[in-house]
Amino acid sequence: MPEKYKVLVTPTSFNKVDPLPRERLVQYGCEILDNPFNRPLKEDELIPLLEDVDGVIAGLDEYTRKAIFSSKRLKVISRYGGGLDNIDLGAARGRGITIINTPEVNTQAVADLTFGLILAICRKIPKAHFSTQKGNWGRLIGRGVYNKSIGIIGLGRIGKAVAERAKGFSMEILAYDVKKELISSEELGIHFLPLDELLFKGDFITLHCDLNPGSKGIIGARELALMKKTAYLINTARGGLIDENALFEALRNGIIAGAALDAFRDEPPVNSPLLTLDNILTTPHIGSYTHEALLEMGLIAVDNLIRNLDKK
Repeated sequence: MPEKYKVLVTPTSFNKVDPLPRERLVQYGCEILDNPFNRPLKEDELIPLLEDVDGVIAGLDEYTRKAIFSSKRLKVISRYGGGLDNIDLGAARGRGITIINTPEVNTQAVADLTFGLILAICRKIPKAHFSTQKGNWGRLIGRGVYNKSIGIIGLGRIGKAVAERAKGFSMEILAYDVKKELISSEELGIHFLPLDELLFKGDFITLHCDLNPGSKGIIGARELALMKKTAYLINTARGGLIDENALFEALRNGIIAGAALDAFRDEPPVNSPLLTLDNILTTPHIGSYTHEALLEMGLIAVDNLIRNLDKK
């Protein structure tokens, strides 16, 4: 089959669990240009790769205005994932570039990880594991989850999935969302509260909102001071939602009990002072990293790309 499109593929997990998404690109007649750095690309790294491609399977790369306008042929950016905060949407519209994502694919995987982090941080599971491996038998005292309160900031698909899991632990489910009027939550028994009241009442505060100018730094020093000293902050969304300097001070000074983060402002968080603390649990942005979610996400991203390229 003659090659029909040249496609840049940047997500590092695109071909990790199953070769089928890549094979489907080849079946469509695509010449594939791979990410040479095996990590999300910075603007200056992305620009030369975009020069003569028709489309992109995009990860968390820096699709700035400069990068987008540097491309001569780019027609479609197919986001491998749900978030669009790394893409200058105005610049893309100005160039007539179609942007499409896979917003529903990772819902259950991220919700699973959220609850995994809640259980792990409050029961000190990682510490207990490594202590036992070293031959110690010091039984660590944690905190319970059952019948506690959980404050969900952002009640979209993932927030609702977390609420479903919280029901199984008989938790009081509190929520804050700027689009409350669009959400039907009666069957989940969710109580909507102003943000400050949610922070004051929640034993666990978990972030599931988009990163945008209105939500950037939604958790800062003032918000952390409102939380219980026994509360835990969970973030499986975007690092930019939290003022990391304020969080470091809050954790170091016992303003809150702990935090579990799957996302950071800068990834990887090289030299972040947060990594020096013992009341934090960190993971390397693996919310969508299940075999099932990655395979489906890859297939949908490929189909989205080709369908929209064929329209151009």
